[in-house]
Amino acid sequence: MSENRRALEDLFSSEQIALERGHLFSQTPLPMPTGFDFGFVEGMMWGLAIGDSLGNTTEGLLPNKRRNLFGEVRDYVSQSQRTLGLPSDDTQLAFWTLEQLILDGGLNPDHLADRFCQGQIFGIGNTVREFIGNREKGTPWERCGPHSAGNGALMRTAPMLIPHLMHPSADLWADTAISAMLTHNDSASNSACLTFTYMFWELLRMTDNPEPRWWLDTYVEIAKDLEGASLYRPRGGEYMGYDGPLWQFVSEHVGEAFERGCSAVEACDRWFSGAYLLETVPSVIYILMLHGAEPEEAIVRAVNDTKDNDTVAAIVGAAVGALHGKDRLPYRWLSGLSGRTKEDDDGQIGWLIDQARKRFWKE
Repeated sequence: MSENRRALEDLFSSEQIALERGHLFSQTPLPMPTGFDFGFVEGMMWGLAIGDSLGNTTEGLLPNKRRNLFGEVRDYVSQSQRTLGLPSDDTQLAFWTLEQLILDGGLNPDHLADRFCQGQIFGIGNTVREFIGNREKGTPWERCGPHSAGNGALMRTAPMLIPHLMHPSADLWADTAISAMLTHNDSASNSACLTFTYMFWELLRMTDNPEPRWWLDTYVEIAKDLEGASLYRPRGGEYMGYDGPLWQFVSEHVGEAFERGCSAVEACDRWFSGAYLLETVPSVIYILMLHGAEPEEAIVRAVNDTKDNDTVAAIVGAAVGALHGKDRLPYRWLSGLSGRTKEDDDGQIGWLIDQARKRFWKE
C-alpha cells in the first residue's frame, strides 16, 4: 500500500476528511488503450488553461451584462483593469500542481501545500487565502483546508491523473482525495474532485463521444457514493428552497433542464452559475451534455453563459480536451495563449506539459 493510501486510511479512521469511503476506492482505473496518444492529455491541460484565459478578463459578470459589454466572447478579451495573458488562479494552481508532481514523481502533500504558498496568486479566493494562512502558521497539511464548498479544488484536479497513466491503480483516488482536501476539506468538494477525476480518466480512454446523459448519470453515480448525506442550500437562482447534497441537486435540476430543452444560459441562470459548487458543477455538467461533442462551442458557452466563467470554462475545457485531444482545440486559442503561470513566465505551460510527458509517459 502506498504512503498516500495509508495516509488516507488514517484520515478516514480519524474522521479528518469530509468524505465517504465509497466503492471507488476499491476500483483500479482501466488502462489506457493500446497506442494511446498523449495528445489527449495535452488537450486536457491546454483546454483547462484556454478556458481559464478566455473567461478570465470578463469573470464575475452576469451573462447578459457581459454580452452587452463585449458581445459573444469567442477569443481572448483585454480590459484595462486586467492584462490579457495573465493567468488566473485556476491555471496557476493547476499547473503549480503539475510542476510539483513532476518534481516529486507523484503527490507529496507536504510539498504541494508549500508550493501553493509560494508566489502571487491572481484572483485568489478566500478559502485558498485561509489555507495559506493556516499553512504559514505551521499547521500540518491535513488540517490546513477550511470546510468550503467553493470550486477552488475542483479547478485544479485534472493534473492528478498524469502520474498514474502508465501504471493505473487505486492510488489515483487516494492522491486526488488528499490533494482536494488540502485547500477545501468539504464533502461536496472532495467528492466532486474524485468524480471528475474518474470522468477525465474515462474521457481519455474514449474513442467516440458519449451520449449526453453520460455526463449527468456518471457524475451522479460516482458522487452519490462519496458525498454522503450533506446539506447545501442555493444562494441564488430559482431553487432557494433546496436543502440537500450536491449530487442530488445535479440529478434533479440538471436532468429537468435537459428534459425541458433549456439553452445553456437559461439553465445556468436558473441555478446561478457562480463559484459555489452547487452552481459550478450543474453548469459544467449541463454545458457538456449540450455541447460536449463540440469542443469549441462547449468552451464558448462556458465563457459566455456563466458568471464564474473562467473556472467553469477551465473545467469544461479540461473535459473536452481530454475527450477530443489538443488537435481539436482551435489553433487561434493555442497560439494566442501566453502560457504563463506567473506574471512573466511565457511558455511555461507548454514546457510543463512536455516535462510531464517525459516523466510520466513512454510511447
